[in-house]
Amino acid sequence: MRIMIILSALLMQLCLGATYSWSVYVQHLKALVGISQTQAQIPFSIFYFVFPLTMIFSGTLVDKFGPRIAAISGGLLFGSGWLISSLGINNFAYTILGNGIIAGVGAGIAYIVPISTCIKWFPNNKGLVTGIAVAGFGGGAALVSTVAGYLLELNFTPFALFGYFGIAFMFLIVFSGFFMQNPPNFSKADAVKFSFREVLSDKRFIILYFAMFTGLAAGFAINANIKELYKSATLMTGVSAVSFFAIANAAGRVIWGSIFDRFNSRLIIQLNLLSQALLLFASPFILTSSLGLQIFALTAGFNYGGVLVVYAGSVARIWGADKVGSIYGWLFSANIPGAVAPLFAGYFYDITGSFTVPMSIIATIILSAIILLNFNKNSFVT
Repeated sequence: MRIMIILSALLMQLCLGATYSWSVYVQHLKALVGISQTQAQIPFSIFYFVFPLTMIFSGTLVDKFGPRIAAISGGLLFGSGWLISSLGINNFAYTILGNGIIAGVGAGIAYIVPISTCIKWFPNNKGLVTGIAVAGFGGGAALVSTVAGYLLELNFTPFALFGYFGIAFMFLIVFSGFFMQNPPNFSKADAVKFSFREVLSDKRFIILYFAMFTGLAAGFAINANIKELYKSATLMTGVSAVSFFAIANAAGRVIWGSIFDRFNSRLIIQLNLLSQALLLFASPFILTSSLGLQIFALTAGFNYGGVLVVYAGSVARIWGADKVGSIYGWLFSANIPGAVAPLFAGYFYDITGSFTVPMSIIATIILSAIILLNFNKNSFVT
């Protein structure tokens, strides 16, 4: 049964991670509906506002109705959102509504299910099993971006692809959701209750929230604009960069998770943040060729993969595996301010034709999170 839990978690996340392929569609969307780089990022940014906002409440839904119902409900909404998005060829508002809002709600409900369920089934390997459970989120972007890039070359429109993918995602997530269940020895009665106000007043939660926000902002700014980071990139060069980011993202989740199980939470978080900051500061020197773009995408994806593992593992260590669904859902709302990063980076690109300034600003903010963690090292002894 534990094997089916892992496989189903991977399949669910393969679908839910499809939004990471967004930059593949950006140039086509700009040409088809006559919008700017900033406007083309609106569905992506709204998705990463609605998605974490929903997760604030989804942990409670999972606790009340169980992981199976939550997964199936989320899958139906996520697939429906992509279907509605296919109507955007007539009015781009449908794409914003579908990919941004409806799919965001669906992902917010479904995403926490495989994480919390897998941690309950594998309590002694929190980091590794979380990394495996969410590796599909990055891998899904690699698969979808590759398929989408090939079909776009064959003159399919992004809107047609949104419809086809929506049907596939709906079926696969619902199918996987049937296998999501708590272990036989799990009892709700044994769980320690925490109120949102109680956790929010905990200094550890506040520090984790800020640190996660900075890491997410870096990943979002790169991922959403990756095809434009190197101006001379062709369509397929950009597609391969998206795929490299996604593959490294998936691998990074597993590797960072494995490392996390062996070391102190604070040290691993600081290492992850430092890796991101150094890469952003070095971006003007790396992004000077197609090869540089691929190397940048690989490194950024690997670092970003750690963000989606080390904080979930830290929550399990600090507050307990049974509270990952609710407390990590609250922490995951750091995606909301993080979702501004693609718009922030796109705005500077529209004005200056470069991403150097926003990359440097985000890197500086990341360094402040590293310093904050260092000043509070005694709060993270696990």
